[in-house]
Amino acid sequence: MTSADSATTPSVKRVLLVLAWLWVLVPFLYGLIALLLKVPALFSV
Repeated sequence: MTSADSATTPSVKRVLLVLAWLWVLVPFLYGLIALLLKVPALFSV
Protein backbone atom coordinates (compact mmCIF):
# COMPACT_ATOMS: atom_id res chain seq x y z
CA MET A 1 0.00 0.00 0.00
CA THR A 2 1.39 3.35 -0.98
CA SER A 3 1.05 6.56 0.96
CA ALA A 4 -1.54 7.80 -1.57
CA ASP A 5 -3.71 4.74 -0.91
CA SER A 6 -3.54 5.17 2.84
CA ALA A 7 -4.42 8.86 2.48
CA THR A 8 -7.56 8.22 0.42
CA THR A 9 -8.85 5.11 2.18
CA PRO A 10 -10.03 6.80 5.42
CA SER A 11 -11.85 9.50 3.45
CA VAL A 12 -13.57 6.87 1.30
CA LYS A 13 -14.57 4.94 4.42
CA ARG A 14 -15.87 8.13 5.99
CA VAL A 15 -17.97 8.94 2.91
CA LEU A 16 -19.40 5.41 2.88
CA LEU A 17 -20.15 5.64 6.59
CA VAL A 18 -22.00 8.92 6.12
CA LEU A 19 -23.97 7.50 3.19
CA ALA A 20 -24.88 4.40 5.21
CA TRP A 21 -26.15 6.53 8.11
CA LEU A 22 -28.14 8.72 5.72
CA TRP A 23 -29.59 5.58 4.09
CA VAL A 24 -30.94 4.58 7.51
CA LEU A 25 -31.79 7.94 9.06
CA VAL A 26 -33.68 9.58 6.19
CA PRO A 27 -36.44 6.92 5.96
CA PHE A 28 -36.53 6.62 9.75
CA LEU A 29 -37.03 10.36 10.21
CA TYR A 30 -39.62 10.44 7.44
CA GLY A 31 -41.58 7.69 9.16
CA LEU A 32 -41.23 9.35 12.55
CA ILE A 33 -42.53 12.66 11.22
CA ALA A 34 -45.44 10.91 9.48
CA LEU A 35 -46.27 9.11 12.72
CA LEU A 36 -46.17 12.31 14.76
CA LEU A 37 -48.48 13.99 12.27
CA LYS A 38 -51.00 11.12 12.56
CA VAL A 39 -51.00 10.87 16.37
CA PRO A 40 -53.40 13.82 16.95
CA ALA A 41 -55.99 12.11 14.72
CA LEU A 42 -55.98 9.12 17.07
CA PHE A 43 -57.09 11.26 20.00
CA SER A 44 -59.58 13.51 18.25
CA VAL A 45 -63.24 12.96 18.95
